Amino acid sequence: MNLEQARTNMIEQQLRPWGVLNQTILNILNDIPREKFVPHQWKDLAFAEVAVPIGHGQVMMTPGIEARMLQALDIKTNDLCLEIGTGTGFITACMAQLGREVDSIELFSDFTRKAKTHLHDLGIHNVNLSVGNILQDWQKFQTPQYDVIAVTASLPKTLPELEQQLVIGGRMFVVIGAHYPMQAWLITREDQDEFERRPLFETELPPLSGMNTEAVFEF
Repeated sequence: MNLEQARTNMIEQQLRPWGVLNQTILNILNDIPREKFVPHQWKDLAFAEVAVPIGHGQVMMTPGIEARMLQALDIKTNDLCLEIGTGTGFITACMAQLGREVDSIELFSDFTRKAKTHLHDLGIHNVNLSVGNILQDWQKFQTPQYDVIAVTASLPKTLPELEQQLVIGGRMFVVIGAHYPMQAWLITREDQDEFERRPLFETELPPLSGMNTEAVFEF
């Protein structure tokens, strides 16, 4: 498999046609070796528009969803970011290259160990990886407030606790729904008690581990 050709095809034939035109985002996705974050048995699918299984019922988001999420979040160089669901660490790496610092929380310790190795190997150190269940241990993770929050698994309904962790002007990406089709949203905190919620696209992601997936869609 020609990795460089596959990477180029991903950008030119998958991402650009789906409206990912931000050159900074495209450069990040070109520069960070996605294949190093994909489980070995799935490396041939590293650049395919496929949700690659990573264990524990979780998947890597497809390149298209990753790219559109990063483009919507519009991460600035001084932004403090929170990622809920470290997974393999690929999105962690992208956010760390775009922003100032990334706090990433993961329920499964084996994911965190592998992600730490991947990030270290690439010389990415402006990340703080934590193991825990943010749904049960919210008080442990609720400070400081963040410029950007990325939720990398789906929620059946919005969580006001998460929205409250955004600074004024902060942005959160989240996929809401209990079954296909789910809706990806960009939530922007405009004032202390005001939030803009903008639908982005329909998609599907496994639920955030520990979340009650029977809950109905709600905003």
